[in-house]
Amino acid sequence: MNQRSMAVLEPHTVAAGVNGGHSLAEGLRTQRSGAAQSALWRILIVESNAVEAETLARGLRRHGHEVDIVATGSEALRSYTDADLVLLDLELPDLDGLEVCRGIRAAHEIAVIAVTARGSELDRVLGLQAGADDYLVKPYGFRELMARMEAVMRRARPPRPVAAAITAGSLRIDAGTREVTLDGEPVETTRKEFDMLYLLASHPGTVIPRKLLMERVWGDSWSRRTVDTHVSTLRNKIGAGWIITVRGVGFRFGQG
Repeated sequence: MNQRSMAVLEPHTVAAGVNGGHSLAEGLRTQRSGAAQSALWRILIVESNAVEAETLARGLRRHGHEVDIVATGSEALRSYTDADLVLLDLELPDLDGLEVCRGIRAAHEIAVIAVTARGSELDRVLGLQAGADDYLVKPYGFRELMARMEAVMRRARPPRPVAAAITAGSLRIDAGTREVTLDGEPVETTRKEFDMLYLLASHPGTVIPRKLLMERVWGDSWSRRTVDTHVSTLRNKIGAGWIITVRGVGFRFGQG
């Protein structure tokens, strides 16, 4: 993997809120505790080049994903069951990557993207026939990789319907009526304040990266000051303890 191709460009991350304990989209994990959904995936990188693997892992972690790295096919076959998605280099020191892919596919429906320097049409055909969900040739752009990952995960695990209401202690957030109540008393919120609060509350215990929060609530028309202003205003209305700042990363839902 050419390091010059690994410049981290911000992707658009798929997200669909669900009620307490679950997360942004089907099959994407919040924690290893067993939550069924998350916009943040557990990714297994199978790559024998340590520098390339760490470069890729840093980019993925920067976008909130949990990443494990193994350097051999044997390790991959022992480790893949804990992952949501496998990024599999086909050039491995012990086993042919195609055999590793076949082994994974024979036992599990986990999403697999072959990431390799093998770029001929025959190589692509063999990779897809071995069970890869997609095939990406090195060197590649990080944005393209993220887009392919999102497409594969959408096909593998479509999002579940959004729950109508979230209750956390004295706070209730009703998506059907778009109403917020605290200790039974209504709290007036703007549209963006409600959307931001609902997104955070949909994923308790999960840090939502600032970039993802911006994209999901404000789309293309946002600035850092806009987000901070809305967070500050919302804290004034419901209390600072419901929205926790994780410095350098984003925000998470608190306990009030």
